[in-house]
Amino acid sequence: MILSGAEIKRRLGSDIHIQPFDENQLNPNSYDLRLHNELLVYEEVVLDFKEANRHRRIEIPPSGLVMSPNQVYLARTVEHTETHNLVPMIEGRSSIGRLGLFVHATSGFGDVGFKGYWTLEMYAVQPIRIYFGIPICQIMYHTIEGEITEYSSDKYQDNDDIQPSLLYQEFGGRKEDPQMKFDFRIP
Repeated sequence: MILSGAEIKRRLGSDIHIQPFDENQLNPNSYDLRLHNELLVYEEVVLDFKEANRHRRIEIPPSGLVMSPNQVYLARTVEHTETHNLVPMIEGRSSIGRLGLFVHATSGFGDVGFKGYWTLEMYAVQPIRIYFGIPICQIMYHTIEGEITEYSSDKYQDNDDIQPSLLYQEFGGRKEDPQMKFDFRIP
């Protein structure tokens, strides 16, 4: 089940932490999260699973920034969240999606116990001008059944900035390392 806006507000300070919190961003069954003023873009022409891909930081000016198609832009939320005993999930706002901006590629669900800023994997269908501070996505909270083990990864937990992919760590961190943590061969 998804928590109502009233239940989100009731659980603030216990199972749910949102900093800063503004009641004007509370919806009937979600809470709007705003876009921070910085983005990361990868500098590699070909992104590699086994490498720490180079990236650069872009600041969104007050006049806005035009996003180009065929480019992944990593962003983060203004709000820092922490969730216990619930599964947090983010989705783009419908008004944003109707302009052809995808806010997250695949990582809509968070883990129980996640705390940090949400990294957004943004992709534009056509050129679009974005502005920092705009409500860009919404967070919802799902109840969970069964024994709970909270998220405790060293990769993305307790982040304080935009997080580029750290997938390369699952391969031992080096392209030439033959000892992979996982066997990704297709049978």
